[in-house]
Amino acid sequence: MIIDAKDTILGRLSSYAAKQALLGSKVEVINCEECIVSGKKNDVLEEYAKRVHRKAPGKGPYFYRRPDMFVRRTIRGMLPWKRARGRNAFKNIKCYVGVPENLKNEKSIKIEYADAGKLTIDYLKVKDICRATGGKI
Repeated sequence: MIIDAKDTILGRLSSYAAKQALLGSKVEVINCEECIVSGKKNDVLEEYAKRVHRKAPGKGPYFYRRPDMFVRRTIRGMLPWKRARGRNAFKNIKCYVGVPENLKNEKSIKIEYADAGKLTIDYLKVKDICRATGGKI
């Protein structure tokens, strides 16, 4: 299953992808950098900057600054990670920045209830969050 993350709300996308992975599907998420986190810009950036810089160097928790790993980590939060079932499901999830060459001709799905097309509140894209926390995208 290939999911297009362009203009979709990150939490809803993550819960859907986690559920599909738990059911045994291989899930590939494309265009991770275009995913949306809702909230006021300053509040969202402050929260993620606090999360990234809270850890001790060399110890966890690890919050990634690359958009594909950022989305994958969010999906991991929706899985029962401490059980074997959750870890095995997490192995079936792949996330990509943009669309890779091997998936260009494949048909991707758009999650209807996660679409942010009619979103009237403030939001921020994942690439902006990653850039603000020190990512190189």
